[in-house]
Amino acid sequence: MPVPVPRQRAIPAVEGGQARAASSTGGPAQAVPAPGALPGQAPTSTSHDASGAPGHGSADHGGFHHGSAHNGTAPLTLLVIEDDPAGSLNVPTLLDSAGKPIRVRTARNLTEAERLLTDDVQCILLDLALTTGGRTAADAEPNDELATLKHVLRLAPRHAVLALTASEDAEHGAEVVRVGAQDYLFRDELDSRLLSRAIRYAVERKRSETAERRLTESKLRAQENARLERGLLPTPLLEGSSLRFAARYRPGRSRALLGGDFYDTVRTPDGTVHAMIGDVCGHGPDEAALGVELRIAWRALTLAGLCGDELLSTLQQVLEHERDNDEIFATLCTVDIAPDGRRAGLCLAGHPAPLISRPARSRAVVGADGAGDPAPPVAELLPYENGGPALGLLPNARWPRRQVELGGEWSLMLYTDGLIEGRTGEGRERLGQDGMVDMVRRQLAQGLRGEELLRAAVNEVRDLNGGELTDDVAVLLLDRVA
Repeated sequence: MPVPVPRQRAIPAVEGGQARAASSTGGPAQAVPAPGALPGQAPTSTSHDASGAPGHGSADHGGFHHGSAHNGTAPLTLLVIEDDPAGSLNVPTLLDSAGKPIRVRTARNLTEAERLLTDDVQCILLDLALTTGGRTAADAEPNDELATLKHVLRLAPRHAVLALTASEDAEHGAEVVRVGAQDYLFRDELDSRLLSRAIRYAVERKRSETAERRLTESKLRAQENARLERGLLPTPLLEGSSLRFAARYRPGRSRALLGGDFYDTVRTPDGTVHAMIGDVCGHGPDEAALGVELRIAWRALTLAGLCGDELLSTLQQVLEHERDNDEIFATLCTVDIAPDGRRAGLCLAGHPAPLISRPARSRAVVGADGAGDPAPPVAELLPYENGGPALGLLPNARWPRRQVELGGEWSLMLYTDGLIEGRTGEGRERLGQDGMVDMVRRQLAQGLRGEELLRAAVNEVRDLNGGELTDDVAVLLLDRVA
């Protein structure tokens, strides 16, 4: 079955640029200066938590929120994480690319940062001199700084992070970026122009990294789905048979490899060649998965020796147990060809009858110049009377097996209704079985056989429809040459 695609996280309203600033008490949010902000800096929103302690924005005590990239309209918000009690970190007045003030919030520790990091924060400025494990910056080892950075990156994986260090060791700064920060700055070189530019760069770089990661994940998921779907298409088991096999498959779903149509061909130890084609109603991934289940069940039951009504009755039980609701059904056509290739048993479960083409009885057609050419093969539908209902429609249904004569040389085409239900112009007229027979006769007269015949048939049906077919199409061809 196709790999389930994980459900995407619901995007909060704030990620669309609608930052929320609601008080948990129901009152309006109040604008107060951010802790550590310089005089004249833009105020930030504050709210109260359940204990009544003031908090900034709509902080959620359950963990860091996933911030969104700056959309160019809402003002940027910077969260500064530093614990210098003297407040020596002087964050200058900052402006974004539109000249709007960048809002600044300050957290003294990671616990407070977790509360202040709301949805409208786009960037984090982390002072690597933050107290670690009860030790001050003077006592901390470089690895402690990286551990703090890694902790912040784990808590805020979708935020841009700038690391602030007092060291002028460029190698240490490069290590910070390798760990996951978007950039690093030196404390003694901090000025408004440099910091504003670094914030904008970090936000845009994080947005680009996120978009690239999502695109890569989407491509990998699509490739994996394609590999799995391709692996679910059947490989005919015809070793030891003189019959030639060809098939064409075109799912109706956009960008899919597998649809609700299914087919298979196997040869049992007694030399009988069994062929099957079916169609689950609907075109989605659930129908495709059910089609694969029915195909695999048919192959297993056939190799176990079941045939005709007994096989179809068992398949109906499989369908009834695996379908999502009672309205799902499947049509099916099975053919079992005798070891000598001259006779076959045919069972139809609400499915269109196969088309057989055989050499014309007259040996040649005399042209105007008196030269003789081989007569084109005769194409016609196999008898379709006395068929049974589609699988899943009627309990305790029966599917009679009809014996048909094939002859010494023939070509047998099994197909789904996607091949005959396409339109033949701008009106409502459909190709139908009669139109398909005429089309195949014409293509046979042109000398098309095997893969070329199937390719031409599917392409012509698509062209007559005026574009891609909305229904799944599966066509299977077995040839016996005397």
